[in-house]
Amino acid sequence: MHEDPVMAAGLRAILGEHAEFAVSTHAACPQALSVAHVVVADYQSGIAAARQAPQERYSPARRVLIVTQFDKEWEVRMAMDSGVHGYLLQGCSAEELVKAARLLSQGLRYLSESVTRCVADSLSRESLTGRETDVLRLLAQGCCNKSIARELGIGVGTVKTHVKGLMSKLDATARTHAVVVATQRGLISASQRAMARPQNNGFHNAAFQ
Repeated sequence: MHEDPVMAAGLRAILGEHAEFAVSTHAACPQALSVAHVVVADYQSGIAAARQAPQERYSPARRVLIVTQFDKEWEVRMAMDSGVHGYLLQGCSAEELVKAARLLSQGLRYLSESVTRCVADSLSRESLTGRETDVLRLLAQGCCNKSIARELGIGVGTVKTHVKGLMSKLDATARTHAVVVATQRGLISASQRAMARPQNNGFHNAAFQ
């Protein structure tokens, strides 16, 4: 059930070459979702399918394999937390696609090598708290400490504490460096950075690396 019809056709053609699989597309047979053992989907459709429990009491335990171009840390983690069982990046080989579908049909999980490294790296790093993420988002928009405090309803001193904490966790040397690192890791999106306000916000230590 990949949103890209060309991708959907290609995935069906590759998997359909193997007699062990009975393959259908969501567009041609929407009701197949209720009995499918493995759902191969794009990112958003995959997360939705993983979160949706089978409607029928005796429906098989549905396992979801995402095939996507999204490779940021938070995107992968969100998919795993939503119950997705497999994660492949577009551009993977036909052999890897078949391997992943086979393992999921056997009740196992599969992550591509690069995705596995991404998850492993994220687990080795201390994660940001919810409030630190809020502060980071506003930093990316160009807000100064006073603006952040006003936006979040907290004190300026508390903002400074959160900024210090997130910079330490991101191993950043400056506030703007923290935004760059967070964008590279996918903790904030490029669109959020694009919202930066053209104002004098006190960023005297603007160091990009």
